[in-house]
Amino acid sequence: MAELPLEGLKVLDLTWVVAGPAMGRTLADYGATVVRVESSVRVDVARQMGPFPQGAMDVQHSALYDTYNAGKLGLALDLNRPEGREIVRDLALWADVLLESFAPGQMARWGLEPDRLRVANPGLIGVSSSLMGQTGPFAAFAGFGNVGAAVAGFQAIVGREGAQPVGPFGPYTDYVAPRFGLPALLAALEHRRTTGEGCWIDIAQAEAAIQLLAPEVAAAAAGGEVARAMGNRDRQYAPHGVFRCTGEDSWVAVAVRTDAEWRALAERLGPDAQDPALATAQGRKSAEDRLEALVEAWTGARTAQAVEAELQGLGIAAHRVADTADVVGDPHLAARGHFVRLPHSLGGAESVFDATRYRLSETPAEYRMPAPSFGRDLRRVLVDFLGYDAERVNALEASGLFR
Repeated sequence: MAELPLEGLKVLDLTWVVAGPAMGRTLADYGATVVRVESSVRVDVARQMGPFPQGAMDVQHSALYDTYNAGKLGLALDLNRPEGREIVRDLALWADVLLESFAPGQMARWGLEPDRLRVANPGLIGVSSSLMGQTGPFAAFAGFGNVGAAVAGFQAIVGREGAQPVGPFGPYTDYVAPRFGLPALLAALEHRRTTGEGCWIDIAQAEAAIQLLAPEVAAAAAGGEVARAMGNRDRQYAPHGVFRCTGEDSWVAVAVRTDAEWRALAERLGPDAQDPALATAQGRKSAEDRLEALVEAWTGARTAQAVEAELQGLGIAAHRVADTADVVGDPHLAARGHFVRLPHSLGGAESVFDATRYRLSETPAEYRMPAPSFGRDLRRVLVDFLGYDAERVNALEASGLFR
């Protein structure tokens, strides 16, 4: 088996929830040794959100936590105690990469600020992930990714026209920021490979997310055009939306991209759809209420699966709106091995999590272990990696530090 591309890379992961752990998870998938430090006293939000096997809350059996922490080693540690912070300093000396997502300024209050750590380990590459970044007048403004989506401008433009904003699902910027942070980190590793120099990367979730609104921001800057919510409609394509089908809470998403696709669909919709005024995208955009009523009259008499199959056969982008059961049972995802199943660290229910986001042909990802239970790898980290003797570890454990 080929060596994984990040084999030998040592990572100290001080992040929590999603934005930071997503980066550490990907590094672990491709061979990095990732030590996740957390606390059983201040429990990671991801451990509390689930979903949980059989719906019974158990912070040691959270599917969300498992997904973003598979492949990592686990150390439970009280960072409010100086002995805990000393261990983190030792791990920062051991590590090539340090990931952290505390509120800006917290690392400095613990004496773990980047400048101090890099004096002792000049090659250390650090990544700080926060809502607004480490500097600036709003650096101390804390929150989850739903707040980041509001700051970045997403909440105002996701929803129906004229209605209250709905916003993108969940803590949106938590999922955007690591997609920017990871390539920046890989670039920093390449820079260190050639120069020996480390660095510190500052990821502001809100700023990262704004990059995905570049056309809207450019339009506002250039001409004062302010983006507005428009439901499932598109600026160019019509019809473009989600339409009711027969059956309870059954829907299909349809996107007609060309006039030729419209003609193919119009043949199914009946005589009213043959109106020459609808033959062009401009004409369809100017009559969207009428257009969508025609489409839904047709889809509403059919199952979502039947509409999906017929329109895909015509080359029109369409897919039923899948619920979570559909996703788990999807044959395409199954064929690609999307869901990974490993025995859980504590036994009992399996650990089920998403596969890697990237498929590398020569060095495919490996899933070596499930996410850690609290303190699962205490002795491996302290004895094997840091060289602590058993007597010291036993004394620290007796003091209640590892919790």
